[in-house]
Amino acid sequence: MAETTMTAPSGGDKRKVLGRGLESLLPSKPHSATAAQAAPNGTNAPSAASSVVKIEDQVQHLDVNLVDPSPYQTRSAMSEKSLAELTGSVRESGVLQPITVRAVGDRYQLITGERRLRASIAAGRGTIPAIVRVVADQVAAEMTIIENLQRADLNPIEQARAYHRLSERFRLTQEEIAKRMGVERPSVANYLRLLRLSAKIQAYVEAGELAFSHARVLATLDDSMTFADDLAESAVREGWSVKRLANEIESILVPKPKAEPKPEKPLDPNVKEAQREMERALGVRVKIDDRKGKGKIVIEYASLDDFDRVVAALSGR
Repeated sequence: MAETTMTAPSGGDKRKVLGRGLESLLPSKPHSATAAQAAPNGTNAPSAASSVVKIEDQVQHLDVNLVDPSPYQTRSAMSEKSLAELTGSVRESGVLQPITVRAVGDRYQLITGERRLRASIAAGRGTIPAIVRVVADQVAAEMTIIENLQRADLNPIEQARAYHRLSERFRLTQEEIAKRMGVERPSVANYLRLLRLSAKIQAYVEAGELAFSHARVLATLDDSMTFADDLAESAVREGWSVKRLANEIESILVPKPKAEPKPEKPLDPNVKEAQREMERALGVRVKIDDRKGKGKIVIEYASLDDFDRVVAALSGR
């Protein structure tokens, strides 16, 4: 299989990054098969027995009811607006790009083109143009995941689940996944790390309330740190930037040492003696804050009796 080494994706460059592409995953030699004449789009669909077509690169029109969803689909939600727009287009002009399937018994399993299949069903189309491939489970999974990754609206959690499925189902290492997907290994590791986040934080990311960068910062916390959910909630509620979130985490993990209290300046002996005389005369605590001949006198009292006595003494009553 041809492979192209690419750098990690960013934003709208996803389609360019997946240099391996869907076609490089497909067998180059046609496979023999049994086929019936394909029915035109919108006409009666062929029977299950006669519609098992395995001719490579030949577009067939399959009964939409014979196509089962891909077991490797990681997309959890689709934009209702964009799906409605595609449905309207399919209703008016039909499906312009065939879906890709593989034959499983007398039915078909979707590999790529789930949105086109859903739109065709919603538009009331009886058949859909398709290319039937003969591929192994792993290749089918990779093709499904690559198609998902090429779509700009795939959220980071769905992308992480796609990588995790390749890892768990086919025992691929991060290096192998990166090579197949056309990304750098650290990028795969960063996405897989998101699956360590709590369900609450993952839901924020899936809903677009937290960006991938926010989630990546939160994913650096140890599992035993229970304050991640609270930080995520605050970040969503107050619209924190990634830098603000990182600073909040740092302030919790590495609290700033408390400033040492400044030592009091030694009191001038004359001022100190005046302070004692006032305390003896008034019967309460007195503090004189002198700063080179200027300052203030603070008189403290513990009861109303003390207050009345001080007022009387100061007023000469």
